[in-house]
Amino acid sequence: MNKKIVISIIILLIIFVLLTIFLIIKNSNKNIIKTYGNIEIRQVDLSFQVSGVINNVFVEEGDYVKEGQLIATLDDRDYVANYKKALGQKLSSDALKKEDISKYERNHPLCFDGTISKEYCETLLNNKDSSIAKNKEYSANLDFQKNRLDYTKLYAPQKGIISSRVQEKGARVQEGQIIYVMNLTHPVWVRTYIKETDLGNIKYGATARVLTDTIDPKTKKRKEYKGFVGYISPVSEFSPKTVQSEDLRADLVYRIRVYIYETDEYLRQGMPVTIEFSLDDKNDTDKRRKLHRNTKFSQKI
Repeated sequence: MNKKIVISIIILLIIFVLLTIFLIIKNSNKNIIKTYGNIEIRQVDLSFQVSGVINNVFVEEGDYVKEGQLIATLDDRDYVANYKKALGQKLSSDALKKEDISKYERNHPLCFDGTISKEYCETLLNNKDSSIAKNKEYSANLDFQKNRLDYTKLYAPQKGIISSRVQEKGARVQEGQIIYVMNLTHPVWVRTYIKETDLGNIKYGATARVLTDTIDPKTKKRKEYKGFVGYISPVSEFSPKTVQSEDLRADLVYRIRVYIYETDEYLRQGMPVTIEFSLDDKNDTDKRRKLHRNTKFSQKI
């Protein structure tokens, strides 16, 4: 009899502990807003500002590039010739300008006492003004040809990853024709949607956990990133088909962006992620806004 009582007490204790754990988990989940989204990364189409034949392409798809890195060149022989021609015209114009100004300054005082004719004085003035104007024109043309020569070299505008190489060496391309497509490494954000009933709990600057499906080999858990809400749409919309949560698919929702503080090479365009907002985060919103404005994003690449 005593044995049955002891077993009953143990069973009741086990049930009590399990019920307590369940209630704790349930209450803790009430303090977390969970939503789903996809990684978004800005893309840049890279092209030459002049036409020509591609002389060299230096990077491949998947390569990381640094800001200012040379990634492609055009055959520049014609542009070099045009620049040298413009330089010669500028030097010749400099000499003519100097000569006409000197001639005018020497003879200008003689125009007042009648030593030289009025017509000749006007000719000296016109020659001087014409030389100055032509010199400005040749200077502008020299700058123009210098720029066009520089445009035969294509540099990476920012840090990024080459996602597509559209053209190859020897191809003839026009001005503005795409050579590479590059994904920027910064900024990286998550496009997600929030229900109207949860909107009042999500404010600009709110912190968030971003979880990917990738398992971190060190922690044996899903890779986690920290982020903050950097954009909340002022207009509601019907849930897009890409929203994975079933209870959101037919509702009106608001689009938000969660910017990720520290990015790495594991975050890819379109990657599905889970976002969690903790309602226990009671930091002052204005302080967080100031913090986020002053925070410099970093990339572990």
